[in-house]
This record gives sequence, C-alpha cells and structure tokens, in this order.
Amino acid sequence: MTSSDPLYLGVDIGGTKVAAGLVNARGEILFKTREPMNTHGAAEEGLASVQRAMDAALAARPGMQLAGVGICAPGPLDPRTGIIINPPNLPCWRDFPLAEKIRERYGVTAKVDNDANAAGLAEVIWGAAKGNRWVFYATLGTGIGTGIILDGRIYHGRTGAAAEGGHVTIDWRGPKCGCGKHGCIEILASGPAIAARAREKVAADPKRGSLLIQLAGGKASQIQSEQVAEAWRKGDPLATEVLTETADLLTIWLGNVVDMLEPEVIVFGGGIGELASHFFERIRANLPTWSINKRSGETPLLLAHYMADAGIAGAAALCIDTSAQSQPRTNPTSK
Repeated sequence: MTSSDPLYLGVDIGGTKVAAGLVNARGEILFKTREPMNTHGAAEEGLASVQRAMDAALAARPGMQLAGVGICAPGPLDPRTGIIINPPNLPCWRDFPLAEKIRERYGVTAKVDNDANAAGLAEVIWGAAKGNRWVFYATLGTGIGTGIILDGRIYHGRTGAAAEGGHVTIDWRGPKCGCGKHGCIEILASGPAIAARAREKVAADPKRGSLLIQLAGGKASQIQSEQVAEAWRKGDPLATEVLTETADLLTIWLGNVVDMLEPEVIVFGGGIGELASHFFERIRANLPTWSINKRSGETPLLLAHYMADAGIAGAAALCIDTSAQSQPRTNPTSK
C-alpha cells in the first residue's frame, strides 16, 4: 500500500467515548484512537469531541487520500439524512445534522448508521460473512443489536428503523425490557440478563453458587456476566446452567429469525456473542424445534471477525460501494 491509496475514516460514537480509525479497502485498521465524548454540553461541544478524534486519526497519515467518512452513532437516527434524532445516551443532540456538519468541515461524503447495521455490513464486505448475500448479524453485550444485510446492502425498512431484532418478544409474560415491551430477547439473554439470572439462582442456593460468590468478591449482589463466564470456564455447574438456558433462549429467538428471513449465515459479535459461540452446536441442533423450516439447523452460525473494533470497521464499511456484493451469484454457497 502506498500513501496515495484511499483510506476510510471510521468513527464510533458512544455515550462516553469516540473511537476513530483509518481503514483501507481490504478492511484492515491501520490506526485507531479514542477521545472522551461530551454528551451533556451544547450540540457543538458534542461535535467538537467527534472532531478531535477524527483529527487525531487523520494526523496519523499526513497527505493521505481520504475516500469517505462513516459514523456509527446511537439511535434513533435517520441513516438517509444523517440526522441524529434523540438518542437517550447522547442528550447533547436533538435532530442534529451530523453528516452535514462533517461534510462541511472535511469536504468528503459522510454516512451515518447505527452500530449493528454497520458492523453487519463490515462482516459481509470483509469479515466472517464475506461472499454471502443474505446475512443476519447480532451483537450480544450489554444490549442486543442486530442488522440485516440483503444483497450487500443494509436493510433499513420504510423509515430507517428496521432490524431492531433485540426487541423481538419471545415471552409476552416475561420481564419488562427497557424499550417498554415484555419478554424481548435483550431482557432475557444480554449480559445484564445473564447476571440477573445467575444472582437469582445463587440467592436460592448460596452453597451451589459459592464459586460465583467468591469470584464476585464475596458479594452475591455483585455477580456480573464476566463472573458467570469465568465460573463456566472453571466447570461450575450453576454457571453452565445459566449459559445453557441463555443458549436455549437464543435458539427460540433465532427460530423466528430463520422463519422470517432464512439468512445464508448468522453472525454473532460482542462479548456475550463470543461466549454464545461455545454453544453454537447446541443451538443449531435445537433450531428445528423452534422453526417450521426443518432445514434451519443447516444455517451456519459464525463468530464475527471484528469484535472490539466492530464500530470502527463498521463505520468505514458504510463508505464502501457495495454494488459488487449485490450481484447475483450463479452458485451461492454457505460456510
């Protein structure tokens, strides 16, 4: 690669930080940096936080050819206009024309989307789902975000709000989710849900939960998903039970996904996604029980290529012309 080769600037905006990175046409992250995000000041102060991270990344490659800027931001947002509408964890921005502001300052096209959509696109262009046309992506962590990629393009729906798969209800009598609905997969299988289920089981039988209590510093109330994962790796039966139940809840959810979309592959990202990957065999074996498609168990379940850097890679992927990915293949294959 020469200094004249085009690079894409991927920007990942969160409630506490802004990460920015330079990504080449092969999906390699050449440089990345982080800056604190000012979410409680004026709109321009929030923008200044983003610009500081962008400027630091651009300074790492003087004279580079910047081919575009992609931005992952919390929703609600409008991916068609690049306007940030009213995200709860970015109170500084209300109907804020972020893409327009970036274009004005840097003189290049700026595209904005949510992190799961963008991360899914990166996996299709460069990552685990490369070569597939119909892909369902899920990032499992503190929440559950999803993206649908059809023929190399993000499916946004009528208003840009499609693919909120984390808020698909699988138990209408289940606990109330932060979105207001009951029994969403997010409230049942995210990191906080795993921790809550573990704490409940430990409270019912402290002796059985002794390892988890020990890992949490002697306080059952402090058990988090990280301790559940550590206990499971040590062979703890209670932790294994919690994660097996989580895998079974994900299976019910994915049965609905397969019946609705029948994707060629399903890709998991995020910290809980990595943990869930150890249960892929169980999930695939049980999928036909929860899907009318009796070939659903053939659907490949893949761990994402981009994990901690999914935001940067995904944002950069928004800049890529995906017309090549949208061309029909004469002999589609799955992994």
